[in-house]
Amino acid sequence: MSTLTLDAAEKIVAAAHERARTVGKAVSVAVVDAGGFPIAIRRADGARPLTPDIARAKAYTAAIMQRPGKMLKKWQESQPVFFGQLSQLPGAALPIMATDGSVTIKKDGEIIGGLGIAGGTADEDQQIADDVLQSLGYELEFAAWGVAGQPAGKDV
Repeated sequence: MSTLTLDAAEKIVAAAHERARTVGKAVSVAVVDAGGFPIAIRRADGARPLTPDIARAKAYTAAIMQRPGKMLKKWQESQPVFFGQLSQLPGAALPIMATDGSVTIKKDGEIIGGLGIAGGTADEDQQIADDVLQSLGYELEFAAWGVAGQPAGKDV
């Protein structure tokens, strides 16, 4: 069983800030464990004040929903009431944010956490997250949820 250590989380955060600098963005980065509990959250100089909270909600969503935000968007669009209610559950620590920049951290086939990036455009946040996780050897592919009567396939 793999776990996401503080050292690994800090490497992800540092790499994300470095990658964001290369595209001229000041972002906040959050890394949570598989249960959605924070391990590391850091706001770059110049990042907007609300970005750490957004990054944490993105990371939380990716971890507890066990899929990246970009995979959750279609589900959220088809069932907005369901997604609205998820954040109201007694155990929900944060809102569910099915959006870009919300990426599940997976190693050796096991979900070990979530990464949230906030401060760039949706596409920039997503690209930073994907680039960093791929460069550090994490997996970016997740099986799609099957539709009634159809087998599940691969989706990224």
